[in-house]
Amino acid sequence: MTELSHLAKSGAEIALRVTPKASRNAIVAGEEGLRAYVTVVPEDGKANAAVAKLLAKALGIAKTRLTLVRGQTSRDKVFRID
Repeated sequence: MTELSHLAKSGAEIALRVTPKASRNAIVAGEEGLRAYVTVVPEDGKANAAVAKLLAKALGIAKTRLTLVRGQTSRDKVFRID
């Protein structure tokens, strides 16, 4: 998993593209930006919760500090660190 602790600043917004139903949970930094792969299905907010948990782990912060700002039902999401 990609180490993202250098991005863990209060008030920072992190944009990423999510791929649900992937074969593994991972966050990858590429040329287009951050990509999150989660194994859960995108229903009832399960994928959003899995992405928040994965992102918090990569950032080295508590998942309660992350707020989903945009993209509740989209593959492109923006999280803010509180």
